[in-house]
Amino acid sequence: MNKTFFLRKEDSNPQWRVIDAKGQVLGRLATKIATILRGKDQVEFTPHTQSGDYVVVINAADIVLTGNKLDGKIYLTYSGYQGGQKSKTPRDIIKKDPTALLMLAVKRMLPHYHKSALSRDALKKLKIYAGSEHPHIAQVSTTAASV
Repeated sequence: MNKTFFLRKEDSNPQWRVIDAKGQVLGRLATKIATILRGKDQVEFTPHTQSGDYVVVINAADIVLTGNKLDGKIYLTYSGYQGGQKSKTPRDIIKKDPTALLMLAVKRMLPHYHKSALSRDALKKLKIYAGSEHPHIAQVSTTAASV
């Protein structure tokens, strides 16, 4: 009888992947990235182990939002205190930091993003850059293919 295979952390061999975000829709891109970070695109996916690849996203400043979402969508945060609810539009977030909107979208697509160690480890494997230059050329050129 065959035993069920469970991948252990020391058995995983994460690759580096480069994704060009120029002209891509925010939600669809964030879904692809979250799937890669969790490792769900791999045959040996194990839910309780970090088996995802590293993801380097370039040209994050050129992400597209469809419809009227640039001004119409509102992101809410709440500190827990009275009067502690704050709201921002995607335009405000992009103005402050062009990479923050994609990071927020990917973070919220990971399971239990506010309290899961697996999600925190997955986010550490995500590198987002506003332009086309990134400092991970050595890792990417040796181990991975672009998506």
